Amino acid sequence: MAKRLKWLDEKFETTLIDDYARKLTSFLDAMADGHVDSSELKSQEARLVTLMKEVEPLLSDEQHEKVTRLLCELSAYNVMETLHGVQQMRGKHVWRP
Repeated sequence: MAKRLKWLDEKFETTLIDDYARKLTSFLDAMADGHVDSSELKSQEARLVTLMKEVEPLLSDEQHEKVTRLLCELSAYNVMETLHGVQQMRGKHVWRP
């Protein structure tokens, strides 16, 4: 059984998930040339879908609700963090969905 990775740095109350993601071989390979192309993005989505199909049936209804909220909050955080970084580099722009 693999060692359980902590999700949080309790001392600093920050997430560790991004740190783990940055060490994934698939991430490192995609980022090697400094550009993420559509095939790399599609491959990442396929890995995500495969894992979701594997994990979702293992969850009770209560766990499913909590993990769904967790995934949504994580996705929102990642988008917000990315936009914040882009805005810091380019100056202030308004996000228009």
